[in-house]
Amino acid sequence: MIDKLEMLMMLASEQHFGRAALRCGVTQPTLSSAIRQLEDQLGVQLVFRGSRYQGLTPEGERVLEWARRIVGDARALRAEMRAARQGLTGVLRLGVIPTALPMVAHLTAPFTEKHPAVSLQIMSRTSAEILEGLETLELDAGLTYLDNEPLGRVIKVPVYTEFYRLLCAKGSAMASKTQITWAEVADLPLCLLTGDMQNRRIVNQHLADAGTTVQARVESNSSIALIAHVRTGRWASVVPKALAEMVTGTGGLVSVPIVAPEAEHSVGLVAAARDPLTPMVQALLDIAARQGRR
Repeated sequence: MIDKLEMLMMLASEQHFGRAALRCGVTQPTLSSAIRQLEDQLGVQLVFRGSRYQGLTPEGERVLEWARRIVGDARALRAEMRAARQGLTGVLRLGVIPTALPMVAHLTAPFTEKHPAVSLQIMSRTSAEILEGLETLELDAGLTYLDNEPLGRVIKVPVYTEFYRLLCAKGSAMASKTQITWAEVADLPLCLLTGDMQNRRIVNQHLADAGTTVQARVESNSSIALIAHVRTGRWASVVPKALAEMVTGTGGLVSVPIVAPEAEHSVGLVAAARDPLTPMVQALLDIAARQGRR
């Protein structure tokens, strides 16, 4: 039954029989047959049927919740037995908010050194996408903000504290400053992350607390795109300290501390609150806890 539950999960994720079958590595008729067999076993209709996928029935939504628990436990069991035989092996899927990407190697480097048979897939995701990925079992863990928006039922381990810097070009009016206030930031031509990014919502809130708002002239979901615009000298941006340190010193960029207040937010590792955890996720959480104590 577990393979059929996995197919139901993939169908709910893709919302398309053909794409779900492709990701499951089976033909579309095989997937459709598996869903019908699952319906026969459970005695309820799981999928609204028509000329195309029309969603899960209320019973299907409830079965999907059970499927995630059962499949998650089955995968954890297999992983634990595999680890008992041959140590940690396989692939760890880690979702990372874009602003934390400059810091992710501080977590993954010691992990891979200790567990060389594990490969990593690091994917840039919004904070909401990370939580969804944990729920749907598409991610094993995530590096995201811990203290700004609700996380739901997850395990969380602080890794580092994020501070904020104004990123601007050398020779610009702000480049010679030793610090700048949030109110002053609002008066600048800014390029910022898009509104679906939690970092942007954090920046907006600090600007609001300073009694001001901002309409960014350029928005992107990519930090690289923001840096490219700052390099032109026409825009400035608000970025985490770690990102600023990575791109300044060469390339004509300067970072200026933002104060009044000097805001800080906790960034850490999150994983679905399952018991027991897979050995791989537990090992990563242990590394994160050691990094957070430094």
